[in-house]
Amino acid sequence: MNVQEVLPRDAIPSIDDPEFGPAYFGEPDDEVIVVDGDPPRAYPIRVLSYHEVVNDVVDGRPVAVTWCPICWSAVVYDRRVDGRTLTFGMSGKLADDALVMYDRETGSEWQQTTGTAFAGDLNGARLSMLSAPMVSWERFRTDHPDGVVLQPVRGDGTEQSAREAYDMAPYERYADGSEFGLYGMRGEGERRSWDRDDLDAKTVVLGAEVGDDAVGYPVPQIEAAGGVVTDSVGGRDIVVVATEDGVHAFEDPGFEVERRGDAINADGTTWNVDTGESADGRRLERVPARRLFAFAWQDAHGRDSF
Repeated sequence: MNVQEVLPRDAIPSIDDPEFGPAYFGEPDDEVIVVDGDPPRAYPIRVLSYHEVVNDVVDGRPVAVTWCPICWSAVVYDRRVDGRTLTFGMSGKLADDALVMYDRETGSEWQQTTGTAFAGDLNGARLSMLSAPMVSWERFRTDHPDGVVLQPVRGDGTEQSAREAYDMAPYERYADGSEFGLYGMRGEGERRSWDRDDLDAKTVVLGAEVGDDAVGYPVPQIEAAGGVVTDSVGGRDIVVVATEDGVHAFEDPGFEVERRGDAINADGTTWNVDTGESADGRRLERVPARRLFAFAWQDAHGRDSF
């Protein structure tokens, strides 16, 4: 693991007292991380790109909603480890170009893409990953009319100032560019190479992990298979579904699943792939997974993990 210090600790400020409301200042197609709750909560990538961690409590569960703009990695973790609730901030370091968080209780350092502590008193501990799909803000509002969205902490409270404070243009340029890692984001450090022909370094991957078994599913390969892939990870049978609005993993329900547009058809009815709910009231069980660029998945799990 290559660890480098890029910024002072907490130079990127986490959000530790998040506020929520019904209105969002961004664009309809902005992506949000969704955490199920009463009501459901949306965490816009536009806001997370400037804060990277939101320490929150959802229905009594302490969670860390995390985002690494370099790895394009969205993961939600339970903040409890061995009976202790941790609060996370940004260490200012990168580990294999991935965000390194630190917990303020012990000072231990955690790689965001794996949820594993690699330094400090909690070295070797691992955070529990939670189910948290990514969809567009428009889709979230349609699926969850009673849902709430994280409010900006920058700006003067107006929509225009929030848009200016949370400008996504530099991050979108990075995502669309050919370079990756710190060099691709900031032009600093060593330029990285990529020696695969089957997928690009910035191919979006959904990574499913069960126990010590981890498999990454590149979105183009899911789409080439008709939008649905069935597999077994760590002895658990799963179904991975990709639509134009996102990619999701569910426990295999035991019947054939077919994608139809932005929904799936299975067992004689239609299912909303973003919520996992069927037209007749049933619900698929979501498998915790992380969405990130292929290079970051390979850094964490190796070349043969796809």
